[in-house]
Amino acid sequence: MRVLIVEDDDLIARGIAAGLQAQGMTADVVTSAAQAQAALATSHCDALVLDLGLPDEDGMHLLERLRSAGRSLPVLILTARDAVDDRVAGLQAGADDYVTKPFDLAELAARLHALLRRAAGRSVNVIEIGHLQLDPASGDARLDGQRITLTRRESALLASLMQARGRCMSAERLKDSLYGHDLDIESNALSVHIHNLRRKIGTDMIETVRGLGYRIVTETRT
Repeated sequence: MRVLIVEDDDLIARGIAAGLQAQGMTADVVTSAAQAQAALATSHCDALVLDLGLPDEDGMHLLERLRSAGRSLPVLILTARDAVDDRVAGLQAGADDYVTKPFDLAELAARLHALLRRAAGRSVNVIEIGHLQLDPASGDARLDGQRITLTRRESALLASLMQARGRCMSAERLKDSLYGHDLDIESNALSVHIHNLRRKIGTDMIETVRGLGYRIVTETRT
């Protein structure tokens, strides 16, 4: 899961990013509403963690613009505003969840996974395709009931492919799910991860769609 954190307090933002990365997510940080809109316009993210007290405008206005523009990505408001009226206003403006500071990082990660699960129409954490199972929250992967050891990025890559349920994912979209804005990656990094993942789950489980990207094979194995 790639999360965009919109938070102008550097200490809090770095703490959230480090905590989410420890939970297996990719996290990028911006410090203003304008930077958030620019990031959303140029790259994909799976969820937004939004502070309301931003330096250039109230985060609520950014949320309202995103919803008015038809952007449906899950948004979790993370703010010091703890009055009932503020929580109600945030949810009515289109937020999917509302968490007040101080907060627990493990709970924040769990709430983000729950938002993504609901957005995908799933009622449970575990994604199952054929003989392959994955819990994106824990990184636990099993093939034919046997546990598979995955690296953090392999788990994130597999989660992106399995959540797409057979739809083709472009290489750029998959890279967005694995790496942050500030990381310099080698041109073959994604191919290496795909190769290693195929070695662990079976070469027939991930199909290369020439010129388009990759997809998980959803047909039942024989």
